[in-house]
Order: sequence, then structure tokens, then C-alpha cells
Amino acid sequence: MEGFLSKIKSQPDMKSFVDRVKGKGKRVVFTNGCFDILHQGHIHYLSEAKSLGHYLIVGLNSDSSVRNIKGNHRPLLPQRARAELLAALCFVDGVVIFDEDNPRALIEYLQPHVLVKGADWPEDEIVGADIVKQSGGEVKTVPLVPGVSTSEIIHRIASLTAAGDN
Repeated sequence: MEGFLSKIKSQPDMKSFVDRVKGKGKRVVFTNGCFDILHQGHIHYLSEAKSLGHYLIVGLNSDSSVRNIKGNHRPLLPQRARAELLAALCFVDGVVIFDEDNPRALIEYLQPHVLVKGADWPEDEIVGADIVKQSGGEVKTVPLVPGVSTSEIIHRIASLTAAGDN
């Protein structure tokens, strides 16, 4: 059962992995998020992010971090389940959990070549963009799939439940 689960790494183990592949001349891409309910929009986003380099590392907000950002009703899935779902994707090469509300310290620690966020983020608001650019890296945005978001899915489920369509 080890297989894809080996992609989930502690921060020090992820740093060793990143340093090793960078040493081989490989391009490391980093993105982050809560990924509370994995959906079509996430799949398109992560696949596109992977196309920007050789290795895609996903920084995953911990449960406490998600609660701080989204409120006490989130996450719907615990961090281990979210990490396993991400790690099972063929285009995700590593998953690392962080406790802070944003990934700035993790980005500084890992020093990826490319930082990716959704196109709904202006570059001047992307946490860690300055760090990546100062080290000669790039910041890229990826278009979102219209009408697909975790919040929208939760809203639709709540509407169905309220209407008695469970």
C-alpha cells in the first residue's frame, strides 16, 4: 500500500526530495491550497500546474489552518484524507502539509522554480511570489474551470439537504 502514500512527506523530507531533483536539473513547481473536496476544477488546475515543470509539489493546509481560513465548519475532510487524495493523482509528485495560514515559510524553505496559483489571484497578492522571483523563479497563474468550486459544491449540497433531496 506504500505506493502513492510515499508522496506524502514531512517538510524536512520534502526539502531533501526537492534539493535532490533540483540537483539533477529538474524544474520544481509548487502550489498550495485546502483541497477540501477534490473536484474537476482541482484536477484541471493541478494538471496544468504540472505541465509547467518536471515535479509538482502541493502544499496542503492543515486542518487547523483550514479552520482559521474557512471557519469552524471546515475542512469537511481531514488533512490525511485530503493528502491521500492529492497523492493518488498521477500528476502530483509530492504533498506536504503546513500549519500556517499561508505557505510563505514553506515556499521560502523549499525554493521552487515555479509558483502557481489560480487566475483569480493577482500576482501582487500571491503569497511567496516575491521569494520565488528573487531566486530567479517564475510565478504563473492557471485559468479556473468556470462554475466549479468547493464552496459552490457545498452550497448545492446544503440546498438539496434543505429541500429534503438527500
